[in-house]
Amino acid sequence: MFSKKTSEGYKNPVKGIEMKTLAHGEKTLMSEFRLAAGSILPTHSHPHEQTGYLVAGHIELNIGGEIYDTRPGDSWCIPADIDHGARIIEDSLAVEVFSPVREDYLP
Repeated sequence: MFSKKTSEGYKNPVKGIEMKTLAHGEKTLMSEFRLAAGSILPTHSHPHEQTGYLVAGHIELNIGGEIYDTRPGDSWCIPADIDHGARIIEDSLAVEVFSPVREDYLP
């Protein structure tokens, strides 16, 4: 699969958070998240491993009850079924990869 950059296709799963799938294959799915300052990503879990990279901004990640002050260039991997969430400090941009593919994120 190959995808060209476009401003279309964003979804709003939570107020202040926009996401879209950039590319996916049989085993992985990559998404872009645009996160507005002041937004909260509620604590949740899912059966997917989630690896991410903060491109821009500032967020506080809560992974399994531990808080991480996350700045551009920082990355993370959240194991499957671990509670996690985030508090968005500044407008931010993150890219995350999920495995296996998140069916609910397919375009």
